[in-house]
Amino acid sequence: MNENAPRWYEPAFPPPPSYFAWPFIALAAAGEALAVQANEVARALSAAGAQADPSPRFAWSATNRVRLEMSTMELRDFSHAAEGVPTLICAPLALHGATIADLAPGHSLVDALARNGCSRLFVTDWRPASADMRLLTIDSYLADLNVAVDELGAPVDLVGLCQGGWMALVYAARFPAKVRKLVLAGAPIDTDVGTSRISAAAHSLPLSVFDELARLGDGRVLGRRAIELWEPVLQANDALAALQIQPCEESGKERLLERFRTWSDSTVDLPGAFFHQVVLWLFKENRLAQGRFTALGRQIDLADVRHPLFLLAAEGDAVVPPGQLLAVRRLVGTSPADIESMVEPGGHLGLFIGADTLQGAWVRIARWLAEPS
Repeated sequence: MNENAPRWYEPAFPPPPSYFAWPFIALAAAGEALAVQANEVARALSAAGAQADPSPRFAWSATNRVRLEMSTMELRDFSHAAEGVPTLICAPLALHGATIADLAPGHSLVDALARNGCSRLFVTDWRPASADMRLLTIDSYLADLNVAVDELGAPVDLVGLCQGGWMALVYAARFPAKVRKLVLAGAPIDTDVGTSRISAAAHSLPLSVFDELARLGDGRVLGRRAIELWEPVLQANDALAALQIQPCEESGKERLLERFRTWSDSTVDLPGAFFHQVVLWLFKENRLAQGRFTALGRQIDLADVRHPLFLLAAEGDAVVPPGQLLAVRRLVGTSPADIESMVEPGGHLGLFIGADTLQGAWVRIARWLAEPS
């Protein structure tokens, strides 16, 4: 225990053994020989859990129904009205599930939006990649996102969280008439701005290191194995700090932490082809910010995004430094008068589950969404 840590600091999880493998991966930047070591680490971690049971599905907190079932997602409906502009949360398609948007009462983004004017509310609940999904690409997910928008009735308000944020921005540029307003929270857009462990690893490691993870998963990146490589990033967002537990929650703190642990253990497998593209296009080559990103047959020009925008970043975000998101202001065609932004204290996960952030920033965002364009 760090004696200088704030009194509320209590490490929620002991670091897994693979935590100490991270230095080998970071050191790959020193040269190709150490990159080979990184490949060996990836192989060892993947092989160690090759026979592990599938990750358990994490239950949603708020009442909902499945509006549409597709190969890539279940479109979940949290609406409490039949009329109004649909608000579609584009959840992160990363190594954890979409349930980050609805962790628990008092820590639910879905609930914060629903209570403050977003009466027609939906979430992309991305499916874990099965073996026959291993070749799905970014286009596969954008195409199904387009089907979901058509199902709800365009134009929609898009709320993109983390990795779902760049996807929402690409979608708005590709189909501008189908989006009314756009919210991006903790989304990596210009990955050359600032430094995170993810962007640093993508720049310093050969692509073969990342492809090795997919090869060892028979074409998929197995979430429970890959998360071991990124665990130091997640550990930077201590559970208590991320949850921003309120005084009235002290009696139920352990139950809340246990639910967080369950969510953290509920990982998502990714298609190897999709993972390859994200690492190469978004983090290695920064194609989206440089105007070299192609989606559904068309090159994406962020200047085509002229929608009202709300950007939400976290001051201490070790996963997505604020500058990577706030760079959007100089990349899009939206008038500066139509762009709002907030930089909240805390880290990455606090943007989505932090009680203070949900009761403050997200209430403001919900009311902004509820206003006429």
